[in-house]
Amino acid sequence: MNMPHARLVAAAVLCAASALQAQELPTSQPKYVQIIREDVKLGRDADHAKVEAGWPAAFERAKSPDFYLAMTSMTGSNEAWFVIPQQSNAAAEASMKQNAADKSLSKELERLAKADAEMITSVKTLLAAARTDLSYGAYPDLGKQRFWEITMFRVRPGHEGQFDAAAKSYIASTKRASPNSSFRVYEIIAGMSGPTYLIFSSLTSYAAFDAMTSDGEKTWAGMTADEMATMNKFSTEALANAETNRFRLSPTMSYVPRSVRMSDPAFWMPAKSTVASSASSGTPTQP
Repeated sequence: MNMPHARLVAAAVLCAASALQAQELPTSQPKYVQIIREDVKLGRDADHAKVEAGWPAAFERAKSPDFYLAMTSMTGSNEAWFVIPQQSNAAAEASMKQNAADKSLSKELERLAKADAEMITSVKTLLAAARTDLSYGAYPDLGKQRFWEITMFRVRPGHEGQFDAAAKSYIASTKRASPNSSFRVYEIIAGMSGPTYLIFSSLTSYAAFDAMTSDGEKTWAGMTADEMATMNKFSTEALANAETNRFRLSPTMSYVPRSVRMSDPAFWMPAKSTVASSASSGTPTQP
């Protein structure tokens, strides 16, 4: 499959939240998330962002109700992630049919896919299922999140139960030591070898990583002997490897409701906000 076509197929799934849902970002943990990972060529980040801005513009013109968040890596490989909530496979199918029926949208997405192929080296699409039993804390206001920390755990086959036990031990200690913490766990069900799990934490500012780090230290320090034994057993017997990376939300590459954009136009619509400020102050703007 050539890359433009692969990106276009991914775009069809990009609209995979239910068209029957309210046209807002999720306020509780979605049952599934689709994650499209693009490896961006070095030196092409700005060009890639310009092309990607065309996708939410096209979806908005089509009045698509299927929102997604885009984020770019701050550590690890030079990647862009597009995280799309889904509530069911049936809803995903309905949404794909709806978008395929819009010939104008399909044509524009095909054009964007070809342009995008010049900026990236590969695309990988993952599907992950929510593990609400291993998640903790209040669900964040997605419209206000600006940074993410995502940890990927690869577990040895047959040791899934040890991951569950370790996660539950971590939660038990978190409840005692840092009860205001919040994270979401997903299990990869398609797109890469498993068992693989993703843990998402999000923050409203980069400075908040200090508090999150401190909370994590309190959780580890507050573990009981049994909880620590469970964690050590997982690390030595079940864990193949783990990788943590940080990401920055990209407002121009994300597709969010107008109400979210208007809640913080300086962030979500930086170019328009700059033009508006310049116009009001009488400062000339670039065409």
